[in-house]
Amino acid sequence: MGGELVVTSVKVRNIGPCSLRVKGGECLGVQGPSGCGKSTILRAIADMDAHEGEVSLAGVDRLSVGAPAWRRLVGLLPSESAWWEEKVADHFLNPEALDPEILGLSASHFELPVKRLSSGERQRLGLLRLLDRQPEALLLDEPTANLDEEGTRLVEALVLSYAREKSAPVIWVAHNTRQLERVADRLISFNRAGQVCEGRAS
Repeated sequence: MGGELVVTSVKVRNIGPCSLRVKGGECLGVQGPSGCGKSTILRAIADMDAHEGEVSLAGVDRLSVGAPAWRRLVGLLPSESAWWEEKVADHFLNPEALDPEILGLSASHFELPVKRLSSGERQRLGLLRLLDRQPEALLLDEPTANLDEEGTRLVEALVLSYAREKSAPVIWVAHNTRQLERVADRLISFNRAGQVCEGRAS
């Protein structure tokens, strides 16, 4: 499991081209002004939006597998996760195997209707749902935006532990520079065109 994530000249409409490489187990921090295309580039890497360019993970080209299979390999956590069933547990493959306490939650959260969750609970459960599917790479878009300091540190610890154990490359988008300095092995910045303008992309 795990391997290098390689993004080559990815472009979505007027955003990009973006090229970068993230080794297995490495966390790449991405920052940039609002509206510069950070979220759009993540969606393109996950094959959620039509785009130009190439993406591969551990030598497997995105075009060699179907979109659903690719999205299981390269897991995207958007800033606001979608919920389509009434109860939280119905969004998980195997909730009994998960430990929600690692994110300051309890098993009873799985039995709640989604509409009763706070924004912070939704964000933490969204991360658990993603990890429940065992992706081989993580794309995280402001994963702690709705969390307090304690919740933020719990998410940071879980993501970095997962990356180490699975040798999974991580791209972590955030506006909080101090957070990125804590979690990231490297930092890059996007300009307003969605292109790398500072830091080393590879």
